[in-house]
Amino acid sequence: MVKVIVQMYPVMPTASEAERMKMRPIGRNAALFQKTLRGWCDIVEEADRLGLWGVTAIEHHFHSEGYEVSPTPGVMNAFWGARTNNIRVGQLGYVMTTHNPIRVAEETAMLDHLTEGRCFVGFSRGFQSRWTDVIGQHLGARATKSDGGDDDQLNREIFEESVEIVLKSWTQESIEHNSPRWQIPYPHDTGMKDWFMAPWTEKLGAHGEIGPDGEIRRISVVPAPYTDPHPPVFIASNASQETVEYAGQHGFIPAYFSHADKVANYGPAYVEAAAKAGHSFTLGQNQAIVRMPRIADTMADARQAVADYDGMIFKHFYENFLPLAFREQISVTPDTALEDLVDPMVATGLFVPGSVSEVRDQFVAQWEHLPAEYVILIYHYAQQPKESVIANLKLFMDEVKPALDELTDYEDREENP
Repeated sequence: MVKVIVQMYPVMPTASEAERMKMRPIGRNAALFQKTLRGWCDIVEEADRLGLWGVTAIEHHFHSEGYEVSPTPGVMNAFWGARTNNIRVGQLGYVMTTHNPIRVAEETAMLDHLTEGRCFVGFSRGFQSRWTDVIGQHLGARATKSDGGDDDQLNREIFEESVEIVLKSWTQESIEHNSPRWQIPYPHDTGMKDWFMAPWTEKLGAHGEIGPDGEIRRISVVPAPYTDPHPPVFIASNASQETVEYAGQHGFIPAYFSHADKVANYGPAYVEAAAKAGHSFTLGQNQAIVRMPRIADTMADARQAVADYDGMIFKHFYENFLPLAFREQISVTPDTALEDLVDPMVATGLFVPGSVSEVRDQFVAQWEHLPAEYVILIYHYAQQPKESVIANLKLFMDEVKPALDELTDYEDREENP
């Protein structure tokens, strides 16, 4: 069975580019954000009733333009978890080049307890320099360009070390870690002295926390997650097979924000990397494909929906992050009409417009190449109105998912509730 996840990129809605300019900086419009926030929760509650497997929040900062206003995914998850019954809540994800990994381990373990195991955790590397470089400055982070350059390699090193510390914190009674970026405890070489509770920590705390001279030698991160050994972990993957193989080595779930031809290569690479690390997955299992379906009565109506709901954010934002070879094929100027961007948007492989049968056929074609266990559906709510998002989700669950379920015939793994 395919596990359906909905991920909303919260967009402060406007009727036109001119209105967005007039309302600048719309990202700080508190009244409009409050309205958006409440409708966002309505969609989550309806997704729970429709039987979706999960819902995710993203992490982005400083979006004064009103796109993807979602700086605190863990807070949103806790709020949603309290208002739903079955759906899992998570993030895609914490940008680990900007975070204290111990705080992430604590926050996600708490989220796992608050939801009694109805959560998952996503990690990503950070590709937006405006905020990755600012918030990650104390780690020396720079936004990844997925180009293999020095900044990209540094970003990967910081990311992988941070995830390693989270995993240690989740799974070990106590941890220690020593690197140029993180000394745990601090200072690592001598241990932390003058801890007034040391005699009792030695008797009551984790084994090995206290050294022979009463110094702190290890740190015990509490609580342990509710889920044993930890919640499912997703890794955002766009342009790097190295990230896909990294996910495979750890048994993480890669989420492919990629064109169909790349996904076709990523699937086998993931299975091979996982097998080398002792994880046994069939093709598509433990993997996720990310798409933006826009279902309407006709293809013409669906293409208009892409222009209306997704055109501005593509023109102002996404187009700048496309691979250079792709950007050279399109010409986007301030005067470009949003309707003229629909073909380039569809060409990315992420946008899937059409009638319900046309969308179903496009998804089935993808699943015949890689029968993914998860599908992540992205909507630019509230630029796409709440009622439209809910209607699309219902159509997907009723008309598209059953066809994909038939193509995912591997044995489903037992999961915690």
